[in-house]
Amino acid sequence: MEWQAYLLLTITALLWGGNMTAGKLAVGHVSPMVLNFLRWTMAAIVLSLFSAPQLRKDWPVVRRNWPAILAFGAVGYTGYNAFIYSGLKLTSAINVSMIQAILPFCILAINFALFRTRSTIMQMSGFLLTLAGVATVVSQGELRKVLHLDLNLGDLLALAAALCYSGYTVALRWKPPLDWRVMVISFCGGAVVASVPLMLLEMSAGAAIFPHDAIGFGVVIYAGLFPSLISQAFFIRGVDVIGANRAGIFINLIPVFGTIIAVLVLGEELAGFHAIALVLVISGIALAQRGKPKTA
Repeated sequence: MEWQAYLLLTITALLWGGNMTAGKLAVGHVSPMVLNFLRWTMAAIVLSLFSAPQLRKDWPVVRRNWPAILAFGAVGYTGYNAFIYSGLKLTSAINVSMIQAILPFCILAINFALFRTRSTIMQMSGFLLTLAGVATVVSQGELRKVLHLDLNLGDLLALAAALCYSGYTVALRWKPPLDWRVMVISFCGGAVVASVPLMLLEMSAGAAIFPHDAIGFGVVIYAGLFPSLISQAFFIRGVDVIGANRAGIFINLIPVFGTIIAVLVLGEELAGFHAIALVLVISGIALAQRGKPKTA
């Protein structure tokens, strides 16, 4: 089953990488908090249409665990994206990408702090190798740029996003005993509830843009079906099979896939450092998986 988890987590990173390009396309066509609200609403509705019998069956469990479900959706789904979107308004993409690269380390640290879950030398070496790959991407092959990043409020918001998703990933061990379809529906529902106040604030500030053309609707459909629905289900399954520590390192594939998709869709230039970064990240993931604790 482990190879299936690797495949699911790789697809997850691919779809999340595509979400970065979708976010760039969204500028001027749909605003961040409106997109945040619409994507989770669409994901919940679409999955509910195909899972109504299972949802009715598991509804008593959902009702008993609604505070936890709301927290999962609010923190892992809405909170993460809200901090990312807000941070990108105030800082560079290089800074945000570098900060998100600490996500696997945050997962390792939280697991150790709460559960004394230890990491092997090979796991830590794999993490450092993937981090080097991400640094290669975001610095465009000039690693000296990493030493000259200026921290500002946008960077702190990006850090908050990383902490949100790290906490969400670790907390998945406490998720309610639900069918995966009902779980994703429930978490999306929690995300919708949490995103409403943020969208209202955006509207009150006169910054809300609802989709009004093909690009806007296309971005909403992509974000709602792929990063919001399929990726979340695959990520939950991957964590179930190989654990949060080992699943978390796949997150560092996102900048690599995001770069490749940007080249194909947006016509951005592909450079040699992209290939180097991909080799580093994949090698780091392989090393971390081989270095799993014997008890894992």
